[in-house]
Amino acid sequence: MKKLSFILLLVFSISSTYAQDISYEQLENLHYYGEELRKTDSYLSERCVLDIYYPKNTKDFATIVWFHGGGITGGEKEIPEALKNQGFAIIGVNYRLSPKVKAPTYIEDAAAAIAWTFKNIEEYGGDPKKIFVSGHSAGGYLASMVGLDKSYLQTHGIDANEIAGLIPFSGHTITHFTVRKEQGISGEQPTIDKYAPLFHVRKDAPPLLLITGDRELELLGRYEENAYLMRMMKVVGHKETVLYEMDGYGHGMTHPAFPLLIKEVKRILAK
Repeated sequence: MKKLSFILLLVFSISSTYAQDISYEQLENLHYYGEELRKTDSYLSERCVLDIYYPKNTKDFATIVWFHGGGITGGEKEIPEALKNQGFAIIGVNYRLSPKVKAPTYIEDAAAAIAWTFKNIEEYGGDPKKIFVSGHSAGGYLASMVGLDKSYLQTHGIDANEIAGLIPFSGHTITHFTVRKEQGISGEQPTIDKYAPLFHVRKDAPPLLLITGDRELELLGRYEENAYLMRMMKVVGHKETVLYEMDGYGHGMTHPAFPLLIKEVKRILAK
């Protein structure tokens, strides 16, 4: 896996030349919950918004829903610069944070934002069959939870298998340390319960690309968690789980990982 790091510059160079003639528009602070619900919860109304950056003069484009990191206790929605101008849309999502809310509220918010994308992306020209879900750290955890535990999207009448691909960056695959803190468990005590992506391994999940930093530089065994998820997905018969380890990079490994995300999106679209 470490041998892949030397090709990243080449991949990025190729991807950066893609779709240069397309113009883009960015809309900010769109609510992904309905008005009636927003009236009942001021914190929901404040936090549960998203930004969309999309190509204006093309149709049937793919979309990447991107969840920010921050330990589920901080962070703000973002449209990563490395994902812009690639011919697809990027949706940056805010979600409610602990300790103002507890699990599973922020997972439910992530599902609601993904559901909004499925139900609204055609209005902007996108194809709801080409929706990818990604994010870094806490965002990677949320992406994996909604993609693997089908119950969250079922609430919105959506089958999680409709997601075109899951690409979490350095996300917990055991129960998130913030969820454990809410349960009175220390961050050094690993647990696997219904709030762990590992609890929901299944053969029929969307393609899963796991990306982490160097195992010796990552947080608290984050590489090993992802390696375990990869192994268990293979054990249950999932055919498209891949793990990349970014040699020499720690937890903040997004910059070298973005080209791999772009490459994975293009690989799946080319099927």
